Amino acid sequence: MSSIQAGDHRAFMQLALQQARKSPPKPTNYRVGAVMVDSSSNEILATGYTLELPGNTHAEQCCFLKLAEKHGVSEENLKDVLPADLVLYTTVEPCSKRLSGNLPCVERVKRLAGSIKTVYVGILEPETFVTENTGRTSLQEAGISVVAVEGLEEEILEVATAGHLKA
Repeated sequence: MSSIQAGDHRAFMQLALQQARKSPPKPTNYRVGAVMVDSSSNEILATGYTLELPGNTHAEQCCFLKLAEKHGVSEENLKDVLPADLVLYTTVEPCSKRLSGNLPCVERVKRLAGSIKTVYVGILEPETFVTENTGRTSLQEAGISVVAVEGLEEEILEVATAGHLKA
């Protein structure tokens, strides 16, 4: 059980923001935090932040890789061992394209469609690196709801863009 009340989306988003603050500021990426929650038990299954794990890792990817390791499966087979009522909180909308060549986070989330029911986002992805992020539409087409958690946008954007050159 989490100490956060079930359904307190703002509190879970604040936890994701705490994760984002752990990410090193760089001009070439956003500092993003993510939290995976089993909504039926209100248990936090994993947290992650940008560049937490080796490789050019994103926050959602780190959550999934840590869960896969915990369960002794590959990330591709993670759906086989996860509960069916998951929600993902991420400070920035999952990416739909990776300039590094890594699998986009939207595709990683879609592999868990049926387990992940809802993705709660703090802000939509700014168009700094990839214009026209199609992530939200792609997730919705896969049957995953995308819901904005309002009230933390300014703080999330400030954390996400730390290290970026200001115009």
